[in-house]
Amino acid sequence: MNIVSTVINGVCEIKLNRPDVFNSFNKEMAMAMQEALDTCEVDEKVRAIVITGEGKAFCAGQDLAEATDPNGPPLNSIVKDHYNPIIKRIRTIEKPIIAAVNGVAAGAGANIALACDIVFAKESASFIQAFSKIGLIPDSGGTFFLPRLVGMQKAMALMMTADKVGAKEAEEMNMIYKTVADEDFETTVKTFAEKIAKMPTKGLGLTKRAMNQSLTNSLEQQLEVEEELQTIAGESYDFNEGCAAFLEKRKPQFKGQ
Repeated sequence: MNIVSTVINGVCEIKLNRPDVFNSFNKEMAMAMQEALDTCEVDEKVRAIVITGEGKAFCAGQDLAEATDPNGPPLNSIVKDHYNPIIKRIRTIEKPIIAAVNGVAAGAGANIALACDIVFAKESASFIQAFSKIGLIPDSGGTFFLPRLVGMQKAMALMMTADKVGAKEAEEMNMIYKTVADEDFETTVKTFAEKIAKMPTKGLGLTKRAMNQSLTNSLEQQLEVEEELQTIAGESYDFNEGCAAFLEKRKPQFKGQ
C-alpha cells in the first residue's frame, strides 16, 4: 500500500509508504492520498490529521521515473490531477492537518508539508525546493505558501538555488512551527495531535476557513468574514459546552460539533 491510514484517539495518521524511493509520488500514490484525505473529511471520528512518511524520508517529491516515462502521464497532468487536488484538500478540509516531517522533504514533498496547518520536523530533517535542479518551477502551492511564510526575497533565493534548509533554520525563518529532537519526535507529534483532536473542531475548522480567506481579503472584507464565522461558531455545541465548563469550573468535553 502506497498510503497507510490509521485512526487512534481521534487522530488519523496518513503515512506516505514508498520508502524504497524516499516516498516519492507516482500516480497511484497521489490518487490514494486524495482518497485518504476525502475519507478523513467525512469521518466524524477523525478530528485531526497527521501526514508523515515511512522510513528515512518525508517525501522526495515526484517520482522522476514516472515523469520521464514516455508512456506515463504528461507533466501538466501530474500537476493538475495529482498534486493540485491534494493541496486543495489540505487547505479546505476544516480539520487541523499537521505535517510530521520525519526526514527530507523535497520538491512537491516540501510544498505539501508547507500547505499543512502546522508543521513539526525532526532536527535531522530538511527542506529543499529542488525544482530548479531539473529546470522546473515550484509547484504544489510552493510559489503561494513559501513567500508568505518566509518573505519574497528568502523564498526566491531558496527556489532559485535549491539550497537545503535544515529543520532548525526552517523554524528560525518561520517556515515551520517547531523542530523536535529525533528521539522525541513521534511522542511530541502524537501528544500534540491528540490534544488538538480533543479541542472544538468546529471552531478550529472555521478558524482555518478565516485564515484561508485572509490571504486575499482586504481588512474590511476580513472583518466581515470574522463576523459571519463567529456567528456560526457561536451556534455550535462546543461553544455552549465551553462556556458551561468555564462557569462550572470543570474541564470541557468537546464533541467537535
